[in-house]
Amino acid sequence: MSGGFWQDLAQAFQETAFAGPMLLAIPVAILAGVVSFASPCVVPLLPGYFAFVTGMSGAAAGQRSRGLLLTGVGLFVLGFSVVFVVLGVAVGSLGEAIRPWQGVITPVMGGVVVLMGLAFIGWIPGLQQERRLRLAPRQGLAGAPLLGAVFALGWAPCIGPTLATVLSLSLNEASASRGALLAAAYAAGLGIPFLLIALGAHHSTAAVTFLRSHRLAIMRIGGAMLILIGAALMTGLWNTWTQSLQALIGGFVTVV
Repeated sequence: MSGGFWQDLAQAFQETAFAGPMLLAIPVAILAGVVSFASPCVVPLLPGYFAFVTGMSGAAAGQRSRGLLLTGVGLFVLGFSVVFVVLGVAVGSLGEAIRPWQGVITPVMGGVVVLMGLAFIGWIPGLQQERRLRLAPRQGLAGAPLLGAVFALGWAPCIGPTLATVLSLSLNEASASRGALLAAAYAAGLGIPFLLIALGAHHSTAAVTFLRSHRLAIMRIGGAMLILIGAALMTGLWNTWTQSLQALIGGFVTVV
């Protein structure tokens, strides 16, 4: 292919990822994914997930090769990433369709995000129930992607507050491609810790213990982040911040 094609592709990516709104939204989406990983409905189940994707019992899974574990966890992460990206595309497309009413819808979505933040902290217990979609994919590598998809769908009520924030930002971006990019950033924030713990499987007990013992602090910090973002969407501060970033990087030229 010609060099012009790759130059145009790089420019398109730059315009999407480094536009003011996305430059602010992508780190928020990644952080939301990390907070979701640290939530009580994910961390306690890590040993079970790892055993499932390798097709081994908990004791035997620790004796299998690191490559097998990483492959299984990678396929698991791929499974839930596909689901989240599809959601991002759908919500971003919806945002594009309702763009004329965005001035009314964005504050409403901000209010929803504030409620989700309060739920994440635990102040709205009814929204913190751990409902799950109970499916049983086949154990082992073949079932790992399906397990990831089931995880994305089944744990939505539990990781919902952070996911709702990312989808609200996707709706605000009013673009299928930007919705996909934000959802992929969220999936990366959620998936990379899975991979890091799998990579250090023999030394991961301390990390899991740390997350469990500090889960309340993590939940409160995550909830406060969601409330801040929701308030910014409600008051119009989010657009002000993104416009400021856009002006700041307006003269920036990449070396690509």
